Amino acid sequence: MNDLSHDVKIWGIRARKGARGTGYVVRWLVAGEPFQDTFSKRAQADAFRSQLLTAARKGEGFSAYNGLPKSLVAKAATVNWYEFAIKYADRKWDSSAATTRRTTAKILARTTIALLPRQPTKVDPDMLRRALISFAFNKLKREQASSSVEQILRSVKRLSPTMAVWEAPDRIDGILAKIYTRLDGKPVAHSHKRLITRHLKLIFNYATECGVLSGNPIPKEKGRVKPKPVDKRSLVNRVVAGKLLDEVRDYRPNGETLHGYLATMYFAGLRPEEVSALVVGDVILPAEDADDQWGELVLHRAAPLAGRGWTNSGDPYDERQLKGRDEGDTRVVPCHPDLTTILREHVRGKKPGQLVFTGVKGGRVSPTVIGRAWDQARKAVLSAAEYASLLGKRPYDLRHTCLTTWLNNGAPPARVAYWAGNSVPVLLMTYVHCVEGEFEQLKARLESAQGALRAS
Repeated sequence: MNDLSHDVKIWGIRARKGARGTGYVVRWLVAGEPFQDTFSKRAQADAFRSQLLTAARKGEGFSAYNGLPKSLVAKAATVNWYEFAIKYADRKWDSSAATTRRTTAKILARTTIALLPRQPTKVDPDMLRRALISFAFNKLKREQASSSVEQILRSVKRLSPTMAVWEAPDRIDGILAKIYTRLDGKPVAHSHKRLITRHLKLIFNYATECGVLSGNPIPKEKGRVKPKPVDKRSLVNRVVAGKLLDEVRDYRPNGETLHGYLATMYFAGLRPEEVSALVVGDVILPAEDADDQWGELVLHRAAPLAGRGWTNSGDPYDERQLKGRDEGDTRVVPCHPDLTTILREHVRGKKPGQLVFTGVKGGRVSPTVIGRAWDQARKAVLSAAEYASLLGKRPYDLRHTCLTTWLNNGAPPARVAYWAGNSVPVLLMTYVHCVEGEFEQLKARLESAQGALRAS
């Protein structure tokens, strides 16, 4: 167990009178966290407190998860899954990004529902999911739950099995099958399954460290999990991209802003959250009369949309360091001359700390608005068959198109990986189906080498 502490303080017993009689409360601290247990008889409370004192005098470590000394740590059969899941969500909260907090809550909710022997009485399935995600596993909003939500969560706690369910090998596959199933009964996408599995492994690693489980019940996957390659059919060529971006410019009321936002993804390969965090001081542009019109974008922040209920600030956007980078790290990306012309208009007259792209009301540009404008542009520009296809299905496909264009036109993979904010292996695995830069020369060599078969 790696979750033990010797920082323990044990208080005296407190008598508490209630409607059902007097209870005797033993209170103690472990690593600054308060714990308590209530007994109906004074002698029981005295005996339990003596066990705590004896363990402390012997130098036993106390669990920061449940407050008990190692000799008394509760095993799987006495730990309620729902209570453990809340403890895990709270444990990870402070060190997690807002989007990770939200993802963790969704996976804990999905797992909790899969473990319930039956649906709580008279509870709508959507309401059950909302109660779990928005309140049970949300440290900031749990105390704001309404009485109806609290009633639902009490039912969930009562119905939840103990952690012993994860120590029954014959049940694991059935539980995982439920977790990996969508609400409509279909299996989740492979990428989503990988995400769920990764989080479940972290959850059960924590359970193992706490001594609740003897090992991680999730089956080990063979080989390293690889990123899903981009489908070549989703990429847009230069002509189609130009038509789509021109169409977005006509979107009302902020088409010019959305055009610049999406053009930045197409020409510089930025992630949406990086474009959202771009401020005027990050845009380094040459003089208008300079012969070389290439500029630079100095990236150091990202602002993914998480929702007000998941950020410490209450802002829907969680401004933080770049993805996979330490606080303060930067990434310099080249600014294509065409993008230089576009951005020059968006930064003109603004101060260095102001956002390059803002919404109608002055805040960040909403991803929902971007998606709506992009969808409208696809309907206007593409044929019915093209619109139904993968061609530029998402605004993110503009980033994929940019990185593929760089690779196919001879940019070294190491350089493209740096510009993209990826590692070289991830970059190449992601775009393995899209890279064709040397195929024309390769065809000529292969045609000559293999030649036509002639009878001798």
